Amino acid sequence: MSAETLAAIAVALGAGWASGLNAYAAVLVLGAAQRLGLVGLPHDLQILASPWVMGVAALLFALNFFADKIPYVDSINDVLQTFVRIPAGFLLAYGAAGGISLEVAVIAGLLGGTLAAGTHIAKTGSRALINTSPEPFSNVAASLTEDVTVIGGLALAIAHPITFLCLLAAFVALLVWLLPKLIRLAMMPLRRIAGRPPRA
Repeated sequence: MSAETLAAIAVALGAGWASGLNAYAAVLVLGAAQRLGLVGLPHDLQILASPWVMGVAALLFALNFFADKIPYVDSINDVLQTFVRIPAGFLLAYGAAGGISLEVAVIAGLLGGTLAAGTHIAKTGSRALINTSPEPFSNVAASLTEDVTVIGGLALAIAHPITFLCLLAAFVALLVWLLPKLIRLAMMPLRRIAGRPPRA
């Protein structure tokens, strides 16, 4: 496997993984990297560097930035973001691998959407747990950590693809182990809305 192919796969899977935490931040990081010449995105993704695309992504990121730091509002926002993060993970991963081959792009898209779903569940479940704390500062700290993680993770995928892929494999292994607990935690806000007590 060539270095260019490995780099494209790392960016594709990184984009899928990052979208599950914050799809708008993922678009901004990839668009900025393209504009600065840090990464050569395939033709289908070069549109991310458009000032209009980056402007809209920045506005949505700002709205999400504030909603994500308010207890319980963040959980409602996470439920709504299900319809953004997972499709964005698929599309960004598909586009990032589009320069390799159609088959690889489709596989990358499927993996990217799956990674986005996994990180989205992890984020939603951990936020439901954090919301049981009466103070709001843990929400702010968690949200800022997630934003920094998206930026740092994508930067690592661009600069050091092998290191990123190794860390991603460790994350996936941990996520598979934690998944049942995370799904139960992610459902807690819905149970509260429905008036049903959460399962132990």
